[in-house]
Amino acid sequence: MSGKLAGKVAIVTGGNSGIGEATAHCFAREGARVAIMARRETEGLKVQEAIRSEGGDATFICCDVTDSKAVGGAVDEAVSKYGAVNVLINNAGGGSGGLFPDEADDTFDATMRLNVYGTFYMCKAVWPHLEKAGGGAIVNVSSAAAVIAHNKSSFDAGGAIGPPSAYAASKAAIEAFTRYIAAKGGHLNIRVNCIRPGQILVPNMGKVHPMNAYYNMRQMLNYPGQPEDAANLLLFLASEDSRYMTAEIIDLDGGYGAKV
Repeated sequence: MSGKLAGKVAIVTGGNSGIGEATAHCFAREGARVAIMARRETEGLKVQEAIRSEGGDATFICCDVTDSKAVGGAVDEAVSKYGAVNVLINNAGGGSGGLFPDEADDTFDATMRLNVYGTFYMCKAVWPHLEKAGGGAIVNVSSAAAVIAHNKSSFDAGGAIGPPSAYAASKAAIEAFTRYIAAKGGHLNIRVNCIRPGQILVPNMGKVHPMNAYYNMRQMLNYPGQPEDAANLLLFLASEDSRYMTAEIIDLDGGYGAKV
């Protein structure tokens, strides 16, 4: 590998599976010391040990991103271990079942707390460390759900039912938040960008993928994305290769959003 993150310390939330796991491996191979933050300890420790067995440097830190105190403690632990933070990947997220107008109040709130509050808490906790380091990179993770409208034919295709409204709303909020804090960070050399994945073959999507009729209808490429595809884009945005980019929301969707 080229060592694009040599000497850097990166925090990857949701780093115990899917996109986060692939990103933790990718960043470690590129020379970063990686703090993997997630709730599921058994899975997180497996990722930690797998990276170490490859010669990388990774530490799992158990963290619930919906708890601001837990986030602060986890970031402090990462800084105590590695001395700094240079990169933050806000990958932890998800959605609850149910579709509007039948979504329950508590599941709507839980989704917003996980996706929006979790991103806010992590950025707030990491920000002073990025300032101290003289700058850095934050990359948030949105979803095609933030910008794609679903009509009846889309919902019916292949049994696809579309995302809960809370998921779509929370991901759109992440994009707005990305632009806001990018403006705050520009003069501090803190770059803030966001990726907007479409169909990525992560473990919790097994019942939908691969390539059901809905995605065939909406996507230009005839194959789904892999977690490594997202990790490669996150690496670009975390490294100096993207030094002149901030406040960008980048689609990673096989042409899903552009297909007419």
